[in-house]
Amino acid sequence: MSTTQERTEEQDLPYDVFSRACPSRGTLEHVTGRWGALTLGALHEGSFRFNELRRRVDGVSEKMLSQTLHALERDGLVHREAQPSNPPRVDYELTPLGREVAGRLIALIECLEGRMDEVLAARERYDARRSGPDATA
Repeated sequence: MSTTQERTEEQDLPYDVFSRACPSRGTLEHVTGRWGALTLGALHEGSFRFNELRRRVDGVSEKMLSQTLHALERDGLVHREAQPSNPPRVDYELTPLGREVAGRLIALIECLEGRMDEVLAARERYDARRSGPDATA
């Protein structure tokens, strides 16, 4: 079988994020990592300049936000618009694909925020069991 035929057959296979070689795995990491998820969630609110976005995503360093934005832009989720002005103005916004992905993330975020009382109670129960007299190492 020629290399061209092999590539064609591989391209016909569906993507499988559970496969180590699948390119969707990298994108999933970009989207679901702490800074990727928070950046997409923030951009779901609208367009931001870099420093506005950095303030919105509390705790992210300039370096991490820059790396995150580059990865999300490369994956086609974020659009970077550089304005020819002095000083330079750069705006970030979601692409149509980014809006779809961010919408799904927002649903997850809202679910978690709405159920945090249950999560915190579960943590307390877990911690009490782990530190109680019957706890095992």
